[in-house]
Amino acid sequence: MEISDKLLCLFSAKVDSDGDSFTIEVPRQEIETGSVESGETYRVALIAREEEEETSTETEATTTTETPSEPQPPVETGETRYVEIEDIGKQGDGIARVERGYVIIVPGADVGERVKVEITEVKSNFAVGEIIEDTF
Repeated sequence: MEISDKLLCLFSAKVDSDGDSFTIEVPRQEIETGSVESGETYRVALIAREEEEETSTETEATTTTETPSEPQPPVETGETRYVEIEDIGKQGDGIARVERGYVIIVPGADVGERVKVEITEVKSNFAVGEIIEDTF
């Protein structure tokens, strides 16, 4: 499956019936991290859920602290990445996006900068990276 570079976030959600329309609930963390803004319009892609047998195999392979229905971050603490700063966050930090639109916050970086960062903190919906080389 090909995934667009414009993907802002990825999460599992239930489709609820509301009379003649249907709703999908967006997790609060997607709003709080700035990936999605309340009141804006977005394109939504739906991916069919996996068959029950495949899901149970995946569950057995994961640890008890992981939730198999949510994607895992594409980075790990201590990992080094080369990123381009695409935006500035509300607190003035640089914002870079990597696989699946996953956000890396880079304090002290400006829009357009290309930097080498070391990942210092990883959360389910964003990571923090420290600049270790200004340009590449």
